Amino acid sequence: MVIAVAIDEATDEVRVLADGITYPVLMDPDHLLTELYAISNVPAVVWIDENGRIARPNASEFGTDMFSEFTGRTREGHFDQIRAWVREGVVPNDADSEIADLDDDELDARLHFRLAAHLRRAGDEAGAARHFDAAARLAPLDFTVVRAAMPLRGESPFGEEFFKLLEEYQEAGSPFHGITPAP
Repeated sequence: MVIAVAIDEATDEVRVLADGITYPVLMDPDHLLTELYAISNVPAVVWIDENGRIARPNASEFGTDMFSEFTGRTREGHFDQIRAWVREGVVPNDADSEIADLDDDELDARLHFRLAAHLRRAGDEAGAARHFDAAARLAPLDFTVVRAAMPLRGESPFGEEFFKLLEEYQEAGSPFHGITPAP
C-alpha cells in the first residue's frame, strides 16, 4: 500500500496537488515524520514492509511526474524498484544504507519550526517569525524547515525565495539526509 504524507497545513492546496492520486494522502503539519525518519528534504520515500520494518530508508524519489520537467527525473525508475520489491522481494542495493540521525541543530530547528507553526495558528505572527528565523539559521538548507515555512510566512513555495534556497542547496552539493538517486 502506498501512503503519501504532506508536511503541510494547507489542506486545500494539498488537495489540488493530490488530484488524481489514487492512494491516501495524509497531513503532518507538525512534521513528526521528518523527525522519525530523519528526513531533511523532500521528496523522500521510505519503504516499510508488512511487519513494520524499514525495508529501504528514506530516499530522494518521486511518486508522480509532476516535477519531471523541472528536475529531469521521472518516477518510473523508482516504480520499477517498487514492483521488483513487491513481486519478487528484491530490494535495491542501497536498501541497507545507514541514514545518519538528525543532528542537534536539525532537531532544534524542527522544534523551532513546530513552535513557530503553533504560534502562527494562535495568531502570534511576531513570535512565529522569530522561531521560523531560528529554525532557518539552524538548518538553512533543510527544505522540510525552510521551504515548508515559506507559505506559512506568506511567501510563495515556488517563488524567488524558493529558487534562492534551491541555488544555495545545489551549490552546497545538494545535501540530503537519506539515499540520493543515481544520476
